[in-house]
Amino acid sequence: MRRAVVAFALVFSLPGPLVGQADSVHRESLFRGRDAVIASAFVLGTVALAPFDRALAVRTQDSVLQRNRFLQQVATVVRELGFPGSLLIGTSLYTAGRLSDERRLTELGLLGTEAILVGGAFTQAIKWAAGRARPYQDPDNPFDFRFLRGLQGGAYQSFPSGHAVASFAAGSSVTTITGEWWPETKPYIGLVLYGGAALVGLSRMYNNVHWASDVILGAGIGIFAGWKTVRLARAHADRGLQRWLLGATWVPGTGAVHLWLAPVPP
Repeated sequence: MRRAVVAFALVFSLPGPLVGQADSVHRESLFRGRDAVIASAFVLGTVALAPFDRALAVRTQDSVLQRNRFLQQVATVVRELGFPGSLLIGTSLYTAGRLSDERRLTELGLLGTEAILVGGAFTQAIKWAAGRARPYQDPDNPFDFRFLRGLQGGAYQSFPSGHAVASFAAGSSVTTITGEWWPETKPYIGLVLYGGAALVGLSRMYNNVHWASDVILGAGIGIFAGWKTVRLARAHADRGLQRWLLGATWVPGTGAVHLWLAPVPP
């Protein structure tokens, strides 16, 4: 249990340097009071759920559920949609937006992909540090954490769920962006995307590769990655990388297709 508490504490300790490096001029717009409340709720929810990880794992591994062909197929489909599907969809939207010169589509794909990559990088660092064994390693010991054991391989990278991070990051960013375009549709879009992301998390439990607490924290990281990626883009609309990527334009040439890169006017 002591190792579990140490691992959960990493959630608080790792973001510190990242926040400290933020530009103080934009910090107020990027980080709000409600962020701390919501982040605390996810972390506390993760800690509170951890004692029930074993019981929930036993339920999801029930022989009747595991033999159900429909559930097996659904779990496979939503797992692939969560990752790499979310990343492929994001890059496809970006490419389609560039080819069709649709800025909104380009932005949707770009920021969605950025959110997945940012959330994934942060998650991988936690996985390496926490070193939590996956349920199939020892289903009776959900508190099997060991500092830096995650570097040994995927069997000890259970905490948190990378699939949950990717799917919730995509859902969060898309819901936020489309909510700016069509505010009245935001609740419905959010319901569909967050609901789909939740199914991805459940599929990882069904496949016996994640504990419930892995999924909860992964959801929190993914949601924040989506929010902050969009908010950062709004606060730094003229940042070099975004202007460069949004300014990439495909132009037909003689017998080929050339890629022209030009910054978007501020």
